[in-house]
Amino acid sequence: MAEIKASDVMKLRQMTGAGMMDCKKALAESEGNFDAAVDYLRLKGAAAAGKKAGRAANEGVIAQFILPDSKAGLIVEVNCETDFVAKNPDFQSFCADLAKAIATDPATDIEALRTEQVAKIGENIVVPRSERMEVDGNGLVAGYIHTGGKVGVLVEVGCGKAESPDAESFKQLVRDITLQIAAASPVCVRREEMDPEVIEKERTLAAEQFKDKPAIAIEKILTGKMEKFFQEQCLVDQGFVKENGDIAVKDYVSKVGKELDDEITIRRFIRYQVGESAE
Repeated sequence: MAEIKASDVMKLRQMTGAGMMDCKKALAESEGNFDAAVDYLRLKGAAAAGKKAGRAANEGVIAQFILPDSKAGLIVEVNCETDFVAKNPDFQSFCADLAKAIATDPATDIEALRTEQVAKIGENIVVPRSERMEVDGNGLVAGYIHTGGKVGVLVEVGCGKAESPDAESFKQLVRDITLQIAAASPVCVRREEMDPEVIEKERTLAAEQFKDKPAIAIEKILTGKMEKFFQEQCLVDQGFVKENGDIAVKDYVSKVGKELDDEITIRRFIRYQVGESAE
């Protein structure tokens, strides 16, 4: 078998636009013959997929998969060129299968799966990002995909007792939190996690609006403005959507914690929206 050089793999990739692994395999199958390797890629659909790679992929869906024990999960964004394809059941099934594959085996060859799907649908497909989340200690990981797949969420909710995650009230809380994140779009779990520069900028802008008022009044106004800012941006300070905002998310979490005689903590979350990565 002919030796496959990295420079040859790169040359074939530039010629066809196919993935690195596909090019390497094509050269191996053709014993280093470039013409035969190109034909091999065309037969496999990989070369055609590569030619489509330059086309903009701004549509798509968010998919997620939670492992059976709810101790780990994965979220992935898959982009395509048109909303027509994004709504296609076969494309959506591909995205769901891709999320499951990566969640189950992090070494999954995403490029090979992508290339195969491009050949099937005739549009460029991009997988710009994916993230895996695992429970640290006691707790659950849950996911939610908003209707149409344009928004997806993963969240980790922890607790002190090993038995708490088995309680239906705990499971319902975790489900409710995913819906909250999807609907209210927080930027962090709690205000202590927010970038101090962001807070200072918000405070400076607010102060500028009321600079003509007395100093004592300005400080009171700023306190109120910043509290409202945190209630909009920080998950635990947000009004709980399921209760029409009548109670804060942190109060709902505390209520369930008291019922279970446990300390429940929203540890972290991931929220994806189609197109964010392109921005």
